[in-house]
Amino acid sequence: MDFSCAIRKNESLKGGYFRAVFDAPGIAAKARGGQFVHIRIPAMRDRILRRPFSISDTDPASGALTVVYKVVGCGTEELSVLRPGDVCNIMGPLGNAYTPPGPDTFPILVAGGYGSAALYLVAKNSPKKGLLLMGARSREDLILADAFEQLGFEVRISTDDGSAGHKGFVTELLKDALSGHSPEKCMVCGCGPTPMLLALGKQTLELGVEAELSLDQHMCCGVGACFACVVKIKDSSSPDGWRYSRSCKEGPVYNAREVYYG
Repeated sequence: MDFSCAIRKNESLKGGYFRAVFDAPGIAAKARGGQFVHIRIPAMRDRILRRPFSISDTDPASGALTVVYKVVGCGTEELSVLRPGDVCNIMGPLGNAYTPPGPDTFPILVAGGYGSAALYLVAKNSPKKGLLLMGARSREDLILADAFEQLGFEVRISTDDGSAGHKGFVTELLKDALSGHSPEKCMVCGCGPTPMLLALGKQTLELGVEAELSLDQHMCCGVGACFACVVKIKDSSSPDGWRYSRSCKEGPVYNAREVYYG
């Protein structure tokens, strides 16, 4: 399902990071944390492929849909210069979503880079406010920490260069995050670079805590037709013990127990 959606706001957050708010009531009414949208950018008529963006926030009452993105190529560059009133064609919501944390579940959200954008809606809708572990290359790449704190989440930070918080990988913060909590009453939701997520998934299996990972890949069609965005998941019926799964259709969110780590 696609919609013509006018931009309400398109603002710079810091550095090359932006936040775009669209008038998209048909998407905002249905979207859940972890899903994504596929956007056709009007200035790029010579490039037929849409661009996928995680849904960061919605306001069903006003019809607002928010995506947070980083300028990394020509598509996001063209998106960054659009102004209020400009219209994009948007497909969505697409893919599956994180399992909503229950009222007795302590959510631990693990974000690498701007994976925090995809986890915001999960935090917003969580009955119990928990903990965000946020990792980035440096201080300049940390975004939305204050937004999570305003929701009531504690934020713990790691950076590769030590310019903010713990110096090292964000996965190194998980064991301490579980301290004082029963693993069976916690739920980990992860979003970020694939190597980080695979390491996180293995770690949660070792620690005995439930976890879901957003393993989104480079996408072309966004609806499961082209098989460009596949990831490996376990399959006991396969001679190799795994099969390909379309991250745009069966994913992007997978339980850590489903993922093939071989």
